[in-house]
Amino acid sequence: MRAIGIVLAGGNSNRMGDLAKKRATAAMPVAGGFRGIDFVLSSMSNSHIQKVAVFTQYNAKSLNEHLNSSKWWDFGRKQGGLFVFTPTITADNGFWYRGTADALAQNLDFLKNSHEPYVVIASGDCVYKMDFNDILSYHIAKRADITVVTTKLPQGEDPSRFGTVVTNSDGRIIEFEEKPIVTNNEVISTGIYVIRRRQLIELIEKSMQEERFDFVRDILIRYRSLKKIYAYELKTYWSNIASVDSYYRTNMDFLKKEVRDYFFNQYPDVYSKVLDLPPAKYNAGASVKNSLVSSGCIINGQVENSVLFREVYIGNNCVIKNSIILNDVYIGDNTHIENCIVESRDTIRANTTYIGEPNNIKVVVEKNERYVL
Repeated sequence: MRAIGIVLAGGNSNRMGDLAKKRATAAMPVAGGFRGIDFVLSSMSNSHIQKVAVFTQYNAKSLNEHLNSSKWWDFGRKQGGLFVFTPTITADNGFWYRGTADALAQNLDFLKNSHEPYVVIASGDCVYKMDFNDILSYHIAKRADITVVTTKLPQGEDPSRFGTVVTNSDGRIIEFEEKPIVTNNEVISTGIYVIRRRQLIELIEKSMQEERFDFVRDILIRYRSLKKIYAYELKTYWSNIASVDSYYRTNMDFLKKEVRDYFFNQYPDVYSKVLDLPPAKYNAGASVKNSLVSSGCIINGQVENSVLFREVYIGNNCVIKNSIILNDVYIGDNTHIENCIVESRDTIRANTTYIGEPNNIKVVVEKNERYVL
């Protein structure tokens, strides 16, 4: 593909609450054995984008460890590759990334030293599958300056978390409002953009001269009347995981057969870093219904309508319902957990009860000394 990929994964969402204290949103575990960033990297790999840069910043340790090798996504071996860029103190700059445009500006040499004519920019906190070749073909056919991938939110979703878009009959964007307080518009930007590389460099350099640091507000919205900015509608599954409710709902979607089949049984595939763990073990008395159980888990109790990530231990007589249990959690005997997200590496002591509400998911963070010598 005649494009390089840029993944913006440095941000933090206040809507993630305690879940954001350990990791960046793009590093959040999804669907048992994946991370949020795996979906965009897999889509880029499957679209034959050979050269990809990931911009990390907030709580980047676990995300950087996850990205320690390009082999999991099979990016270019002799040409291209996977590059991870964090903010760097230089003689000319002492800032962290002050926004998405500033992140691009601080790594402008990467763009200038590349030779591909186009750039695909995407965020790392969304779950989807996409062929970026289709978007590039649309972009070229429309002779667009910038193409924005849009989707229609399902009923009940809060559009105020996103940028809302209005287009004319030709698909050109005529209105773009970032995170409106009140709106009836259900068409939103997915945070995926296609733009010519040289034009991106020019726009970023001009924004920095004017000390404008946000790509959406200071480029897309500011230039929407001057540049030909078109919308490309994504009609397949798409979900953003940057809030507790949306993160919970996205994982629960994977309990639906049609969603699992779409991501795991239909080409193209989704890839992730592989860990060598034993298969899940179900001891006598275990009962599991409509759940995802990852490798390394040991189950003694009852699990229903839940997602268990790697190396989770469920004790005797436990009841786990409608919940997400993140990696390496030990749950003691006689524990009842319902409508909850349990943070990774927690120890839930025996005879404990945590019950949230379907519309108010409880995040469980146990501060314990299980790993102290």
